[in-house]
Amino acid sequence: MTVRVGVIGAGWIGQEHIRRLTETVTGAQVTAVTDIDAARAQEAAAKVGARVLPDGAAVVAADDVDAVLVTSWGPTHAEHVLNAIAAGKPVFCEKPLATTAEDCLKIVEAETALGRRLVQVGFMRRYDAGYRQMKQVIDSGRIGEPLVVHCAHRNATVPESYHTDMAALDSAVHEIDVLRWLLDDEIVSAQVVLPRSTSKRFEHLKDPQIMLFETAKGVRIDLEVFVNCQYGYDIQCETVGEEGLVRLPDPAAVGVRTAGQHSTEVLTDWVGRFVDAFDTEFREWITAVATGAAPTGPSAWDGYAATVISNATVEARKSGGIVATDMKPRPAFYGGTA
Repeated sequence: MTVRVGVIGAGWIGQEHIRRLTETVTGAQVTAVTDIDAARAQEAAAKVGARVLPDGAAVVAADDVDAVLVTSWGPTHAEHVLNAIAAGKPVFCEKPLATTAEDCLKIVEAETALGRRLVQVGFMRRYDAGYRQMKQVIDSGRIGEPLVVHCAHRNATVPESYHTDMAALDSAVHEIDVLRWLLDDEIVSAQVVLPRSTSKRFEHLKDPQIMLFETAKGVRIDLEVFVNCQYGYDIQCETVGEEGLVRLPDPAAVGVRTAGQHSTEVLTDWVGRFVDAFDTEFREWITAVATGAAPTGPSAWDGYAATVISNATVEARKSGGIVATDMKPRPAFYGGTA
C-alpha cells in the first residue's frame, strides 16, 4: 500500500520532510500541499507532482490524503491535528503538539474519545541510534537504578530572532521528551539558573542557561543549554546509575593527525546530527500507517507533557524559583492509571 500524505506547511522543515517522504522513505507519496504562502506551496508541490489546496482543512478532507503531516506555524497545530482526528486520519505533527497545555488536552481528549491512537509528535531523538542504545542499557538494568543525568544542548550560533524563552520551548524540549522516554519517569519540577552570559550573544538573549529537573522517582537532571557556543552543534547526555553509567556516543567521525595535532570534526547543525533519526522516524510512521497499526512514536500525551514541562521551565526562569510541572494524571488510554 502506498500511503498518500497531505502536508500542511511548506516552510523549510515541511519541504525537508516532503523530500524525505519522496526520496528516502518507501511506500509514501505526497499528494497535497498547503501553506499560508501560496507561492511557496506551489513550489513545494510542483517538485513532487502534488496538488495545492487552499488550507489545512481542505488537506485533511481530501479523498486522496490517507495521512496528514503538520509542519505549519506552532500556534496552528492544534486546529489541524483536531481536524485530522475528527476525520479519522493518522496525523504526524512536528513539535510542539500545541503551544498551550489546554490545546494539548483537547487533542488528548479527542483521541481518547475516538478510542484509537492517530497522533504522533515529531520528537526525532527517540529514533537516534545512540539514544536507542542508551535506552536498551538503562532498561536492561546494567547500570542499576538511574540517579543523575547530565546533559548539554549546544548550538554554534542562533539568529537574532531566537529569544530567551526558546531555550526551553525550542531547544530543551527535545531533552525533556527524550529523557522522559529514556528513564520511563515523569519530570515533576523545573528550575533555571543563569550563569554569566556569553558576549557572543545578541543583547536580548540570556545564554547560556542551566536547567534543573527532578523526576517522580527522584532522579536529578542538569541540562546546559548554550546556543552560542561557537564551535559547533554538540548534544551530550550521560546517565549515572547505582552500578555504572551510560553515555551518548558522539557522531562517528574520522580522526585526523596533522601538524602535531589529532582532531575530529564537530558537526555544525542539528540537520546533519539527526538526519538518520528523521529518516527512521518517518520510515516507522509510514509503516504503521500502511499496516493500520497504531503509531509507536511519541504520543499526544507525550506532546502534552513536553508542552507543560517546557512552559514550566520558562516560568521557573522568570520567577527564579522551583516550579512544579502540575500535569494531569495520565489516562489509561496512554498507559496510565487514571
